[in-house]
Amino acid sequence: MTQPLHYLDHAATTPLAPEVLEAMMPYLTTVYGNPSSKHQAGRTAMNALDAARDTVAGVLGCTAAELVFTGGGSEGDNLAIKGVVQAYLSQHATAHVIISGIEHHAGLHAAESLERNGIAVTILPVDDHGLVSASDLESALRPDTALVSIMYANNEIGTIQPIAELAAIAKAHSVPFHTDAVQAAGLLPIVVTDLGVDVLTMTAHKFYGPKGTGVNYVRRGVACTPQIHGGAQERRRRAGTENIAGIVGFAAALQHAEAKRVAEVARLTPLRDLLIAGILGELPGVRLTGHPSERLANNASFVIDGIDGDSLLILLDQRGICASSGSACTSGSLEPSHVLDAIGAIGSDEQAALRLSLGRSSDVATVDYAINAVVDVVQKLRSVA
Repeated sequence: MTQPLHYLDHAATTPLAPEVLEAMMPYLTTVYGNPSSKHQAGRTAMNALDAARDTVAGVLGCTAAELVFTGGGSEGDNLAIKGVVQAYLSQHATAHVIISGIEHHAGLHAAESLERNGIAVTILPVDDHGLVSASDLESALRPDTALVSIMYANNEIGTIQPIAELAAIAKAHSVPFHTDAVQAAGLLPIVVTDLGVDVLTMTAHKFYGPKGTGVNYVRRGVACTPQIHGGAQERRRRAGTENIAGIVGFAAALQHAEAKRVAEVARLTPLRDLLIAGILGELPGVRLTGHPSERLANNASFVIDGIDGDSLLILLDQRGICASSGSACTSGSLEPSHVLDAIGAIGSDEQAALRLSLGRSSDVATVDYAINAVVDVVQKLRSVA
């Protein structure tokens, strides 16, 4: 299937970059050994795994030994949250987790699963732009707090959190800090020492890499109980034969994304602002969601009054526009977005959420087409409502 004419759902997933596919091809075809095997084919695969690990470590500014390759962002969030808390509980009688109310469901549901097993969980509120308050975090910390988990940038509304400031508060109380950086890679700086985080989660398909491959940075000295048991892979932190093709693709995609990051952010930001200004300027009854300036360079998200969200997406799709109402992982749910609820953006059933997320294929023509299509579709839906 070719890429749609106007693909504006890069926050859900990105196409596989040609240079990434090229790097992966040998490991999808002729280089197929198991890296745990001691023969030549196994050693060749292990060499590729080691090289990819070194590449990712170089981008993150950590050691190769601090990386755990996973099956993606959801597994990574579960490994970080459950793993760190379970390790803490092995040494303490009680544990407490702090997490923001606008995390991806992978994080929130992981925290909920701990809560069902007797772990205390504090859900931090956010303001109407989706920002976590440093004072709220400070107030929520307890002597038995085992982990703070706050995402770097929100997947629905694009708000960027002051992660370095928040992580410093946790560090002052000797509490490990995890950030879900799934939306951040390729758009925000991700050197872990600059961020001050102890655990960080990423997945390749958000920055033009393959689906089903992620990585967790786990700072040396932070205990994290494995969530998948079996063999001794990943230094006994995540069992299972490594996906060599996917990991090679992850490393290639991350390296290319970081090399292009500054220029791509400079290119995308005015396109994003043009898209936001065009829709807000042409349509009454539309609210921008997320922070007006501290937001991802590719994210334009709105709440639109007087229309049905499903109808909006269907009619935009008929015009060749791939858009979203929010997180792709919650599509099909009848429940309103927990993110929009947390920022007070949903006031009635007659409102539609729309997220348009730009990428490498986006240009002024794409933005102009999207503005005209959204305005026309919304006006038509309102006229028949």
